[in-house]
Amino acid sequence: MAETLRRVLSRGGAAWPGEESTAEAGPPLLLLGAPGSGKTALLFAAALDAAGEGRGPVLFLTRRPLQSLPCGTGAALDPMRLQKIRFQYPPSTQELFRLLCSAHETPGPAPSLLLLDGLEEYLAEDPGPEESAYLAALLLDTAAHFSHRLGPGRDCGLVVALQTQEEADSGDALHLALLQRYFPAGCWLQPDASGPGEHRLRVCLEPGGLGPRTEWQVTFQPGGEMKITPWHTHAGDPSSDKGSSSRGHP
Repeated sequence: MAETLRRVLSRGGAAWPGEESTAEAGPPLLLLGAPGSGKTALLFAAALDAAGEGRGPVLFLTRRPLQSLPCGTGAALDPMRLQKIRFQYPPSTQELFRLLCSAHETPGPAPSLLLLDGLEEYLAEDPGPEESAYLAALLLDTAAHFSHRLGPGRDCGLVVALQTQEEADSGDALHLALLQRYFPAGCWLQPDASGPGEHRLRVCLEPGGLGPRTEWQVTFQPGGEMKITPWHTHAGDPSSDKGSSSRGHP
């Protein structure tokens, strides 16, 4: 699944009209970032990418409707791609369980990508490790079921966004380590020095053993537009050498 995010970030967040996305889904990916770090915008950009020609629809799960479509996440927000994104809003953990367990009964084409935004809101209802493991396993099983329905050589990708806290305690670290057993690939959004009216992030993508770690700088400009540049262009920044661990927060 990291390949979808890599495509989105490498070309600056745009989903090019008429471009077909055919790469294999890859391992499930956990998208990590603080509140307001741009996780939803990046998920939506991935949804637009996966909704390209020749692919199945995208299932986007979130607890509440998006207030507005993120800016800078597609060439004029291609309406043909938007029509292929199915939003569903399970309001509780039990409703999310019910939706995932009934996925085999859903009519129509199977999704090529399953996205869940705000995992922490569902886990807050049942914060124990057993409940977290059960939800993670259920998400993987649902993606595997969709992959089976898609047919040979086609997989349903899975990306789950989880909010992190700057002052994480040992319990948070253990919780994250548990989830990473189910989601081998990871993408971290870290705050970076920002200019007036801007919100700037460092994005670190690790594809779960399928390639090298890659980094970008993402800037949300005053109008909400998303500008993306490779991190190596900021090599003079002393923060570029921070963190080199292969797992956990960079």
